[in-house]
Amino acid sequence: MNTLTLYSPTRYRLIRRSQSRDSGFTLIEIMVVIVIIGILALIAVPQYNVFAQRAEFTELVSAAAPLRTSVEIAIQTRGPADLDALDGGAVAAMGIPATVVAAASVHGSLVANGVITMTWQADGSPLAGITYTLTPNGIVPPVAWVVGGTCVAANFC
Repeated sequence: MNTLTLYSPTRYRLIRRSQSRDSGFTLIEIMVVIVIIGILALIAVPQYNVFAQRAEFTELVSAAAPLRTSVEIAIQTRGPADLDALDGGAVAAMGIPATVVAAASVHGSLVANGVITMTWQADGSPLAGITYTLTPNGIVPPVAWVVGGTCVAANFC
């Protein structure tokens, strides 16, 4: 073989062009990837915020557990005549904690007629003022609870 045919200028230019075309991404390809990432971000960020708020709201649901327990214990040990006797902090409170008013750093809690109402603290967040209620089915053990409040419409509980 002749060395001129192996390394001719025409052949060298063809090899050089094919290598330059395969060396990276085009501007169009990069723009398409950026657009796809932007669309995914527009969908994912709001869903993440809702998920984070639901996770944060579980703090209020957990805070209702001691009140639920105290109402159940009062029903089992004190034998109230009806649900009207189950009020928090009353003279015959039956061991149910007193009412706590929601403030900037404190969740509110209220037990009235056996119904437990928890209110998210007034902290200016999207959760501020949202309520979680637990309503007992009666005074006969075991007590079944019905969940309610504004958290149901907001899809937090």
